[in-house]
Amino acid sequence: MSTIKETVDVQVPIRTAYDQWTQFEEFPKFMEGVDEVRQVDDVHNHWTTSIGGVRREFDTEIVDQFPDDRITWRTIGGDTRQQGTVRFRQLDAMRTRVELVMDVEPTGVAEKGADALGVIERRVKGDLHRFKDHVERTGESGAWRGRIRPGDPGSPL
Repeated sequence: MSTIKETVDVQVPIRTAYDQWTQFEEFPKFMEGVDEVRQVDDVHNHWTTSIGGVRREFDTEIVDQFPDDRITWRTIGGDTRQQGTVRFRQLDAMRTRVELVMDVEPTGVAEKGADALGVIERRVKGDLHRFKDHVERTGESGAWRGRIRPGDPGSPL
C-alpha cells in the first residue's frame, strides 16, 4: 500500500472549499480518469473510473465528516482499495489549505507499475490543482453540512 500526501492552497474561504468538496458528483470535472461519481446516500458513493484503458468500479463510504474540517473515507467494495482524509485549514479569511492523505493499494499489473513510477501520486497532485482552479473559478455549487461520526447509527464505524 502506498501513502500519498498532497497539499494545495486555494483562494477561497474555508466554507467554500469544504462545501464544494462535498459535491462528489462533480469530481469528474477536476479528477482525471474519474468518469462518474454517484452519491447513493449521505455516506456512500459509487465510482466509475477509466485509467490507462482500465475501467474500475468501486464503492466508498464516509466514516468521519466534520464541516469545514475533514472528510474521511474508505472503499467498501469493487475493484479498488483505498482510504483517506481530506482536511481544510483556514489560512486567512480568503485562503484555505486543502491537505489530502490517501492510502492506495494498487490492483493489477498496470496499477502496480503506475504506482512504482509515481504516476498515481502525480495524478492526485494534478487533481488537487484542478480542484483549486475549479473552486476558484466557480465557487461552490452546493453543500452538504451534515456531521458523520464514527459509531453513530448509520455510520460505518
